[in-house]
Amino acid sequence: MRITILAVGTQGDVRPFIALSRELQARGHEITITTGRNFEDLIRGHGIGFSPMTADYEKLMRNSPELVERGMNLVQGTRIMRGLLHDMAQHWAEEGRAACEGAELIVGQGSGTVLAMSLAEAFGVPSVQVQFQPVTPCSDIPPVMLPQSPFRLPGFINRGLYHGLRITIWQLFKEAINDVVRKDLGLPPVTYSDVYRNLSPERRRVLYAYSEAVLPRSRDWTELAQVTGYWFLDEGADWTPPDDLARFLEAGEKPVYIGFGSMLTQKAEAVTRMVLGAVKEIGCRAVLATGWGGLSADPSLADANVFVLKQAPHDWLFPRMAGAVHHGGAGTTAAACRAGIPSLIMPFITEQAFWSGRLEEKGIAPPRLNRKTVTQGAFKRGITRLLDPAMKTRAEAVGAKIRAEDGIGRAIDQLTEWGLLTQGEPQPTESATRANAV
Repeated sequence: MRITILAVGTQGDVRPFIALSRELQARGHEITITTGRNFEDLIRGHGIGFSPMTADYEKLMRNSPELVERGMNLVQGTRIMRGLLHDMAQHWAEEGRAACEGAELIVGQGSGTVLAMSLAEAFGVPSVQVQFQPVTPCSDIPPVMLPQSPFRLPGFINRGLYHGLRITIWQLFKEAINDVVRKDLGLPPVTYSDVYRNLSPERRRVLYAYSEAVLPRSRDWTELAQVTGYWFLDEGADWTPPDDLARFLEAGEKPVYIGFGSMLTQKAEAVTRMVLGAVKEIGCRAVLATGWGGLSADPSLADANVFVLKQAPHDWLFPRMAGAVHHGGAGTTAAACRAGIPSLIMPFITEQAFWSGRLEEKGIAPPRLNRKTVTQGAFKRGITRLLDPAMKTRAEAVGAKIRAEDGIGRAIDQLTEWGLLTQGEPQPTESATRANAV
């Protein structure tokens, strides 16, 4: 089968689809991932087809720093994002046609979900959602994008909040989808009810690519919403660490990983000073990963107890860490949990606070840090709790459960069960079974 995947977002949104695509191609299917050009080399490097889409979130965040700075405020973030999406959407119909020509199945994720539905309608083929956090209304999982409450809300309130959140998200995408994309595709406008209240399986099938060891499936969901387990794109087996990193890791006890991945901040230098001050007070060792710009990249920050790098494969690095201080992105959270190490999370956007809440409930993360008010003392207290042996023991138990899962295999089985995937001819390529192994 020819399958097109719309992966809109950051590294954590794109990498799981590369892992899925590798296994699908190994089973004889032809895959194209359409996303921002900043991921072209990564995708093609794994032998996956690529088609460009105006969706470079790294460039977007660098050009619109207020989007990240206000990421914990849903109303302000939505207001900023609406205009940015409208501008990007000017190209989506043309780019979508090119990416989906000949496709027999279209997969949409996150902010590309409604776009995938529209392209599938235009081409007369089925579509399916993939999500990395829960979006299907239910009574027992709090809505991801809303501020996390310290109290468990009654089920009926929880459901109501989901519908309120969906209305907000629809306001975010409505103009870009109806006034631009669907108009350019020659399709009639859709309403909120068409998108969110349509009872057909075509609009309701969703694969959740996270682990029930971290968040159990809602008891309210039907068979059309399935939790598969994480989809890991592992690169550690083929990665050779720089000599200085290898020497650093061999020179003492396991360090703490500190990095904020794809997040950007205008306060990178101040946050870096706080982190380094806390590490020095505690007397622990640390690896600082500067990523897209969440921490300062000044090489002079390195010393006998601190190693600075831009990034390294999480599947190689995290098992060598004592714990991880990070932003709470779905991908980084998954990697830390699988490695069996505790997390200390400083969220930049609301869905990251959600994942911190889930880890805190399981006793494998201290209380999250507030990015607006964080201090060196707060980092010190959080890292100290992160290194508690009891927390490490609980994290190891969660990691063992995740390592026993086969999220990619389960996802493919579910697509087959839904009748969306036919049997392909196995190809002599490396299977993503290896990519999903420990």
